Amino acid sequence: MPMKKFETLFFDLDATLYSPSSGLWKLIKNRIAQYTMKCTGLPETEAQQIREVYLEKYGTTLAGLQRHYQVDTKDYLDYVHNVPLANYITPNPQLRVMLESLPQKKWVFTNSDMPHVERVLGILGIEDLFSGVADVYALDFNIKPMPEAYERTLAMAGNPDPQTCVLLDDRIENLVTAGKMGFYTVLVNVFDSPNGSQFNANLHIQDLLDLPAKMPELWDVS
Repeated sequence: MPMKKFETLFFDLDATLYSPSSGLWKLIKNRIAQYTMKCTGLPETEAQQIREVYLEKYGTTLAGLQRHYQVDTKDYLDYVHNVPLANYITPNPQLRVMLESLPQKKWVFTNSDMPHVERVLGILGIEDLFSGVADVYALDFNIKPMPEAYERTLAMAGNPDPQTCVLLDDRIENLVTAGKMGFYTVLVNVFDSPNGSQFNANLHIQDLLDLPAKMPELWDVS
């Protein structure tokens, strides 16, 4: 059987294009919990629990807050992303070289918003390497893991066959939907399999820089 040829790569942003060990994603999650406290009036421990419940049930905490409370979307996104990014992430020349060497079209596919995407990519030094960004506004709040998010993103990317696409993401829930649609799925930056999950991604890697060793077929253009 001939090796499958992949044409389009979709990268999640937070905790995927940079390591969760940087502490940035933990800081953003804490900001989300603080905003949840403000909206709900709950103490921190309960707000953290609500954040997790909404994340699991709706795909993002924002989606849950929008459903149950009056939330100004821009105010929420500005608040949770108002963090000193440069204190947590730095330019990543090795990542840039690796991404530049990939022959496929590359997209960012994220539940975050464009200002945050642009800031993160700019600090990492990879902002010019992507064909486009499918962010929460471009998706019209049809967020991962909702199938509509993937359909919209594929349309933005020119409707490639999902069988020729790869999704690289740190959340197993996002990969489940992608796998059902035919994407090749890569679980990134997750060191332990999620408890109780019956889904196996096609590939598990601990860092994007592991791709050349773990998935060399991406570079086979013969």
